[in-house]
Amino acid sequence: MLISLHVRQFAVVEQAEVDFGAGLTVVSGETGAGKSLLVDALLLLAGARADSGMVRAGSDRAELSAEFDLAALPEARAWLAQEELDDGEACQLRRVIRAEGSSRAWINGRPASAGQLSELATLLVEIHGQHEHQALLSRAHQLALLDACAGHGSLAGQVRELATQWRDLGARIRRLSGGADREQRLELLRHELAELEQWTLPSAELAELEASHKRLANAGRLAEGAAGVVELLDGDSEFALRRALGRAHAELGRLATLDEALNPALELLDNAMIQLGEAADTLGRYAQDVDLDPERFAEVDAHLARLHELGRRHRLPIAELHDKATALRTELAELEGAGEALEQLAVQRERARTDYVQAADKLSKSRRKAADKLGKEVGALMAELGMAGGVLVVELEPVEGEEPDPQGRERCELLVSTNPGQPPRALRKVASGGELARISLAIEVATLGNDSVGTMVFDEVDSGIGGAVAEVVGQKLRALGGQRQVLCVTHLPQVAAQGHAHLFVSKHSDDGHTRTQIQRLGADGRRDELARMLGGVEITRETRAHAKQMLERAQA
Repeated sequence: MLISLHVRQFAVVEQAEVDFGAGLTVVSGETGAGKSLLVDALLLLAGARADSGMVRAGSDRAELSAEFDLAALPEARAWLAQEELDDGEACQLRRVIRAEGSSRAWINGRPASAGQLSELATLLVEIHGQHEHQALLSRAHQLALLDACAGHGSLAGQVRELATQWRDLGARIRRLSGGADREQRLELLRHELAELEQWTLPSAELAELEASHKRLANAGRLAEGAAGVVELLDGDSEFALRRALGRAHAELGRLATLDEALNPALELLDNAMIQLGEAADTLGRYAQDVDLDPERFAEVDAHLARLHELGRRHRLPIAELHDKATALRTELAELEGAGEALEQLAVQRERARTDYVQAADKLSKSRRKAADKLGKEVGALMAELGMAGGVLVVELEPVEGEEPDPQGRERCELLVSTNPGQPPRALRKVASGGELARISLAIEVATLGNDSVGTMVFDEVDSGIGGAVAEVVGQKLRALGGQRQVLCVTHLPQVAAQGHAHLFVSKHSDDGHTRTQIQRLGADGRRDELARMLGGVEITRETRAHAKQMLERAQA
C-alpha cells in the first residue's frame, strides 16, 4: 500500500508531501491546477522515461520519493530479497531528475536502474492513465487479461515452459544430427582439437612458459646485471659495499670497547655483513647459471607465437584456449556418439510434447470457462455504466499448426456491441475513447482480486460521462477501494463524493511565480469542493445543500 508521496521542484509543484490511507482517495481541482501531477510522479517512480521539462523552471533538479508498506505484498518482498534491495516490510522509491535531462534512481537507499524500478512497480501499483485503457486494444494484452481473470498463472507457466523445452530439445537434435554438414563438422572439430591439444597448456603451465620466455629473452642482460651488482657489493674497488661495511664494523668495534651501549649496533652490522655476503654469493651463482640457450628460446618463442595465432583464429585470449579445447572435446564426443544421444533426445522431446498437450488442454478449458464468466460479468457492468444492452464476448481463436506454442493453443479477441441489436465486433474497431475507459473500469471490477497489486491509480477514467452513470462509476471505484487502495483523479462530483478521503489541488500565482498546492479536505472542505464542482463559479446555498446530500448518501 502507498503510504506517502513527496515531490520537490516537480513541474509547477515547489514542494508537497501527501499521506495516503486505505480505501478510495479522490483528487480534484480546477482545470490546469495539476491534478494529474501525482499520477505523473508515480509513473516516473515506476520507471517511466524522464525529461528536463519535468523540472520546475529555475531549479537544477526535481526530486520524487514514495514509501510503500509491503506487509500484504509477499511477491514484492520476495523480489526485493532476490535483488538484495530488501529492507523489512517497508519500501522507499526515490528518483532525481536533473535539468539537463539525466536521472538517477534508488530503491531503499541503494542505486537502481529504471528497469528495476519498472519491474518492482508492477508488483506495487497499477496505473490507469487517461490513455492507459488503449492497451485493451492489444490482443496480447487481452489474452493476459483473460489469464489473470482465470487465475491459472501456474498452469500457463507450465505450458510456456514445456513449449520452450520442446523447442530447445529440437534445436539440440538438429545440432547433433547435423544433416549433410555433420561429416564436415566432425572433420573440422578433429582438426581444431588436434591443434589445440598440441599447443594449449593449463593456466599454471602457460604462466611458466611466459615467464620462461621473458627470462630467456633477457638472459644476457640478466647475467650482466647480476655480475655488475656483485661487483658493487663485493668487488675489488675500495668503494665496494662489503669493504666499506668492514671498515665501519672495525671502527664501531673499537668504539664499543669504550661504551657497551654500542654493542647492539655492532651486532646489527655483524648481521648485515653476513647477509651482504650471502647476497653477493647468490647473485654470483645466478650470473654464472643464467640460461643462455638460443635454441630453447627459439622453441619457447615458437610455442607462444603458435598460441597467439590460435587465439586470433578462435578470437580468444590465449589463456582461454585450454577451455576451448575442453568444449570442442565435449562437442566432438557428442557428435561421435550422436546415435544413442539422438534416441534419448527424441524420447525426451516426445514426452515434452505429450505433457504439453495435456497442460494446454487444461489451459484451454480454463480459458473457455473464464471467457464465459468474464463476458457475462463485464456485460452486466457495462449496462450499469451507461451502455445498456452492451455485450462483451471473449472469443478464443485456435492457433494453427501442431507445434507447441508458449502461449497455448488459442489467441484471445474481445468483441463488443455497445448498442442493442448490433453484432459484436472487434473492440479495436468499434469502441470510442469514453467507451474504452468504461469497459476498462468494468473489467477491473470484474477481475478484482485476481492480482496481488495493492494500489490502483485511475487518472480521469470517468471522462465523457455524467449524471447517473457517473454515480455508478464512483460506486464501482468505491467498491474497488473496499479491497484495494485506490487513487482516482476526477472532475466529477458524483465520483468525488464516493471517496473515503479527498485531496484538493490548487494553483496560485505571486511575484511572477506559479505554485501548485495539495491539501487534504475535511468535511466542510469536501462539501465546498463538491459544490464548486456542481455549481461552477457561483456557489449557492442550494449547491452546498446538494453537495452535503451527495456526501451523506455516498458515506451511507
